[in-house]
Amino acid sequence: MEEGLEFGLKWNEDGSMSLPKKSNQKKGKASREAGARFELKVRADLEDKKWIVDRWSNNVDLENQKIIPAKKKWKYNPFRKIMMPSVQSTGFPDFIAFQLLNKDRYQVIGVEVKSNGILSKTEKQKCKFLLDKKIFSQILIAKKKKLGRKIGVEYIDFKEKYKKLFD
Repeated sequence: MEEGLEFGLKWNEDGSMSLPKKSNQKKGKASREAGARFELKVRADLEDKKWIVDRWSNNVDLENQKIIPAKKKWKYNPFRKIMMPSVQSTGFPDFIAFQLLNKDRYQVIGVEVKSNGILSKTEKQKCKFLLDKKIFSQILIAKKKKLGRKIGVEYIDFKEKYKKLFD
């Protein structure tokens, strides 16, 4: 193999360049695609359960303790030679879901999709903030569940899993 062919040029958010290995790029691409497929599966599952689902386009600024609009991810388009915003934004949680309880009351929940069901420290803090401010009545963590050869969706209630944060 010729020198330099195992690396691919990548632009960071701050405008600097990096040269990650192509094998790592392929793994990352496969992981992102698998995550996107699982998000679609979660959305379809919630819609089958009579929830109205939409992508949440806000994020939590923990420093200032407020909700802010989510930043868009930018991608380089090599054909047009420009940076373009991608379709996805980096909102937290991934989805907002509504369900009619009775004729004038709705339940509003947030759904964060994680293949392994484990949240990072900052994600836990964001969930706690959203629940404390009563923005969502409940936050569910959607996790992959093996059903024989198929993969299903398991929902974990954030408050139940992380009880010690609310004590």
